Amino acid sequence: MSRIKVLVVAAEGKPFVKTGGLGDVVGSLPGELAKLDVDAAVMLPKHSVIREKYGDQMTLVASMNISMGWRNLYMGVETMEFNGIRYYFIDNEYYFGGPVYKGGDDEVEQYMYFCRAVLEALPYIDFKPDVLHVHDWHTAMIPMLLKTQYQGREQGSIKTIFTFHNLQYQGQVGFFRVEDLLGIGPEYYSAEYIEAYGSANMMKAGLVFADKITTVSPTYAAEVRNAFFGRGMEGILDARQGDLVGIVNGINQDEFDPAKDRDIAKTYSVKDMSGKKADKQELMDIMGLDIAEDVPVIGMVTRMTEQKGLDLVCAVLEELLIEDAAFVIVGSGDRQYEDYFNYIAAHYPERAGVYIGYNDPLAHKIYAGSDFLLMPSLFEPCGISQMIAQAYGTLPIVRETGGLVDTVIPYNIHTKEGNGFSFTNYNAHDMLNVIRFALSIYKYPGDFAQLVVSAMNTDNSFAPAAKKYKEVYESAL
Repeated sequence: MSRIKVLVVAAEGKPFVKTGGLGDVVGSLPGELAKLDVDAAVMLPKHSVIREKYGDQMTLVASMNISMGWRNLYMGVETMEFNGIRYYFIDNEYYFGGPVYKGGDDEVEQYMYFCRAVLEALPYIDFKPDVLHVHDWHTAMIPMLLKTQYQGREQGSIKTIFTFHNLQYQGQVGFFRVEDLLGIGPEYYSAEYIEAYGSANMMKAGLVFADKITTVSPTYAAEVRNAFFGRGMEGILDARQGDLVGIVNGINQDEFDPAKDRDIAKTYSVKDMSGKKADKQELMDIMGLDIAEDVPVIGMVTRMTEQKGLDLVCAVLEELLIEDAAFVIVGSGDRQYEDYFNYIAAHYPERAGVYIGYNDPLAHKIYAGSDFLLMPSLFEPCGISQMIAQAYGTLPIVRETGGLVDTVIPYNIHTKEGNGFSFTNYNAHDMLNVIRFALSIYKYPGDFAQLVVSAMNTDNSFAPAAKKYKEVYESAL
């Protein structure tokens, strides 16, 4: 087989723009694919944040008007190379001159335009893909448009891989908007195609029409075939289980490397852990903790939402703080959780440190300075915080769901094997019992140090994921 050419299409990707885990995947995967002799390029919207930083480095490929229903809209296509990877950008000031995600119906229109523009741009770029690898609902109309409107055109022979990162977000909209903007006929407004619970569903379009489907962990791929995790998509996912593959994400090991991290007080490695003590002291100082250096610190880096298991944390945190442990958290989200953690900080100032908001350098300090990282998620398609924690020798304590199952091996006190701790039931005291077990191991420095080494030696790179994605591409051709 000749060298496969893959165009990765997404709403965001590092280093240009990142709001979540999708940006990490799109930023890391093409480089790893290149190591496997896959010719990979990337296409993104030219968001304003990209224009401001990289606009003068781009070359115009083409500019024209494209049709969106009765509308005649501008589309520019620009390109640049970064770290050996070719990037293409769709330019339209109206759609991409503001927020990366506009929200509501405006966001649906924003990314319907992007789906159309990607397909219209393909004949004009100097990269002719065999496969389009599209991500999440923002690009999910592309497989449908290819199968229904482009079969007689140059683009029509391209295969599609659709990756969903979280089924909670699906791009639901009235069918009249899909018909108006993309010209999709009423024959597709049925449960067989893109209708779901009275709305057109962009996520479903990708699930129905893509040649292959992937998601971000094997366990999540199995979970989404039942109603709780499937969010209404369990039927089509069960029907297409033969085309569905779960592939665990990796982390950027250059960015998350305690031996190179410039955001922490002192670097360290698995061969020389002495710096971690200084990082713990720095974290204690920044977060205002007044505890002995041998008191274990439990950290969280999280969105403050129900999905992240914060109801469990709220139920038992005060009980935990009475014991010999401290707690730090950085994140933002739902007001009820923000208010609760501010209450905790006010009432337990010596043992609890809280930062409401997003602070990437502080997140690095928590990964490096904590002894444990808590992730009691209600559901977690993949998660990367537990993998980052392992890289920093901070032991994850997780609930057994999604990618947390696939990346955290619970410690076995008899064999001394494992790289973290886990509990099964979504129950606050089950979580508390496992935390207490982890704290008991902390009191045995030899066993704890051995467990830390196992965590740091875990291969959480993108290399294994890239090999599996290559297999999926080959299976689609």
